[in-house]
Amino acid sequence: MILIKYILKNHIAPFFFSVFVLIAIFLLQFLMKFADRLVGKGLSFWVVLKLITYNLAWMVVLVIPMSVLVAVLMAFGNMSQNNEIAILKATGISLYKMMIPPFVASIILALMLVYFNNHIYPDANHAARLLMEDISRQKPTLSLVPGVFSQDVPNYSILARKVDAHTNELEDLTIYDYSESPKVNIVTATKGKIYLSKNQKKLIMDLTNGEIHETDNTNSIEYRRLRFQRHKIAMPAEQFTFEQSAPGGPRGDRELGASAMLKIVDSLNVYLNQYENELNKKISELIKKNPSNNKNIVQPDSYSKFIFIRAQQRIKADESSILNTLYRIDYYKKEINRYWVEIHKKYSLPFACLIFVLIGAPLGTMTRKGGFGMAAGISLVFFLIYWAFLIGGEKLADRGLLSPFWGMWSANILLGILGIILTIKSAREKITLDFSFIRKYIPQSR
Repeated sequence: MILIKYILKNHIAPFFFSVFVLIAIFLLQFLMKFADRLVGKGLSFWVVLKLITYNLAWMVVLVIPMSVLVAVLMAFGNMSQNNEIAILKATGISLYKMMIPPFVASIILALMLVYFNNHIYPDANHAARLLMEDISRQKPTLSLVPGVFSQDVPNYSILARKVDAHTNELEDLTIYDYSESPKVNIVTATKGKIYLSKNQKKLIMDLTNGEIHETDNTNSIEYRRLRFQRHKIAMPAEQFTFEQSAPGGPRGDRELGASAMLKIVDSLNVYLNQYENELNKKISELIKKNPSNNKNIVQPDSYSKFIFIRAQQRIKADESSILNTLYRIDYYKKEINRYWVEIHKKYSLPFACLIFVLIGAPLGTMTRKGGFGMAAGISLVFFLIYWAFLIGGEKLADRGLLSPFWGMWSANILLGILGIILTIKSAREKITLDFSFIRKYIPQSR
């Protein structure tokens, strides 16, 4: 029991450290990618924090298996570097027994990740998509450039000759109002001030000393001119204020749990079977109508030409109908494959935690180095291999060139076999890895 606690204790600190570092890297990448969509929209800190929190879900899904590999490499590398592995083997404890505590811990972690993938991750993805769509719809705050017409407000064209950005005071204004089509109101004022209403729904233009010229495009005879000392115009401001949509509506494949996607797959299979039966029926009917079975040759008179043209039209119609059915069958097959890919992914990624224990423990023992740099370098190689298989398998499965099972599980199977081989060879002490040759390529400080 003491040994189990000691081995697990060596894994805890590296695991949480690698989780923190990897999430920080993914988070920095996310902020750099979406910074241009967030800057200049007047978003509150709370909205940005919610967006980051929602997107942490997909980061956790990727980071946990990666952190398991780094933690196992560092833990067994440290124990091997301090000759603890050799001491334990001398007391009759094999590498297999040393791997049991982290292996059991990885199983528990994988089960927790499966639950996360099916219950928390879909909702977080859905909320993140809705929030990002709301942010994308929001325009930056209204910016008025002196001497330039602004058309940021729908149905209004605003011109201010002088603009005070600090006080929002405007001078020498001309406003074209198209909100009551076919009427057009031209408003002029010597001074004005612009601000949002208390409920943030309206953009208020408070004008002083001006005129309103009313015209009707359908009646060129009518014309009105009104003078005012003070006049307020309320313009729509929804595009300048942020409003978050309520959760709901249709969800994509990455916004559903495995059980929900299985129900969708069952429904798609019903439609697919219907169209396949329809296709078989159309083909059998077309074979029965094949004119090649007719032994009587129609004489080339005017009536036979008419029949021939009608037959051509019927053949084209049948061909179009069959092609349409084939397109629908292809569409449903791709949709089914797409959902199956996501279903398998929800289980293959957590299962990678177990695979990385099989790889990390023997590699850590062989390298006899427990530093983060060595563990990160070795882990990066396996991460690249794993993600190459995962992304490539997903693309091939989506296109129907590979089954969703092999597309999502091939990386686990191949790396699992490699991990078993490495574990057996390491337990028999047949391989020792030495990376000291790399040092001569690293510049030495003087």
